[in-house]
Amino acid sequence: MSRKEFVRLLEENILVMDRMADRVRHQSSAFDIPRQQLIVLVRLHHGAPARLKDIARRENMSAPNLCAAFRKLERGGLVTRMVDDVDRRNTWYQCTPAGDKIARAAMEKFRDKLEGLFEGISAADEEKLTVALKTMAQVLKNMESVQNA
Repeated sequence: MSRKEFVRLLEENILVMDRMADRVRHQSSAFDIPRQQLIVLVRLHHGAPARLKDIARRENMSAPNLCAAFRKLERGGLVTRMVDDVDRRNTWYQCTPAGDKIARAAMEKFRDKLEGLFEGISAADEEKLTVALKTMAQVLKNMESVQNA
């Protein structure tokens, strides 16, 4: 397989998985939080404290819009904000226990809906996908550790 074919297949799979994710993402109304805020909350829940500019870049949001979202999340008791002692220009955000609880519930609902997408596939196809996804996850972790070294 050529590198171009590999990249084309990867792109195709990213697009398919993105469409599948879109079909299961419409759950934010159950949490009384706008979807973008819920996504940011879930990302914070899964990671370490993060800076506003890093989250804005990752979520493709403008810093002012994200700042407004964080103010609402902070007023709701779902995130905390800490000014960096070393560089006071940096502000770090993290989930509160209440934010973590909502993020876990949102992820559980997301997983339930995602599981529903695969109800009709055969056990053999599910096994093939599982093996392929495990392989892909391991290769991507290896790539990430090389790039971070």
